[in-house]
Amino acid sequence: MAINALETFKDLGLSTIEKAKKEDQSLQQEQFLELLTTQLTHQDPLKPMENGEFLGQMAQFSTVSGIQDLQASFKDFASSISSDQALQAASLVGRYVSAPATEGLLSAGGTISGEFELPSNATEVNLKVTDSLSGEVVRSIDLGNQSAGDVAFAWDGMTAEGEFADPGVYKVQVEAKIDGNNTVLQTQIKSKVESVTMANSNRGLQVNLAGIGPVNFNQIKQIL
Repeated sequence: MAINALETFKDLGLSTIEKAKKEDQSLQQEQFLELLTTQLTHQDPLKPMENGEFLGQMAQFSTVSGIQDLQASFKDFASSISSDQALQAASLVGRYVSAPATEGLLSAGGTISGEFELPSNATEVNLKVTDSLSGEVVRSIDLGNQSAGDVAFAWDGMTAEGEFADPGVYKVQVEAKIDGNNTVLQTQIKSKVESVTMANSNRGLQVNLAGIGPVNFNQIKQIL
């Protein structure tokens, strides 16, 4: 009686599959070849396994194995990048950086400075400084018409009454008229790096800026 290749393959290969499951939940190349050899040994002599089937199984296993190796390589590469970023971020502690923000910390006798990108069709640029706690506008500075591109700004800490503002966190807002409409522009604020928060499964690597709080490491535009 001819032996049914599929049934025999299942029976004789079961122990190998169970062994693979117990060890690491994956079918390794050595185990795959053992199963393939069993299949070839007990194939139906009246219906031998076609070369195409044999090569197809080998190709499928090679493809899966290659994908697994590629995933492992990418994982190692990602870990390497994360470690490199962590070292770079740690070296920034105590230094000043420029990052997207709407607030800045005014120290005693200090300033709040930064820059913004101005479109070519923008006019009547204005800088408004607001007390973050009270919401009171402490200073409004007319920057006039500026050339398109990156524009630097600085607030010297003086109020509209010509007095020094109290140290603390202040909101900085740059507005311009674009096509006749008042538009708030994104500001990059100069801030001091106080610490670094390592990446985890929920968020990426972050740097903690004085008066601003955490921002993503990849948001830092410039190291000053």
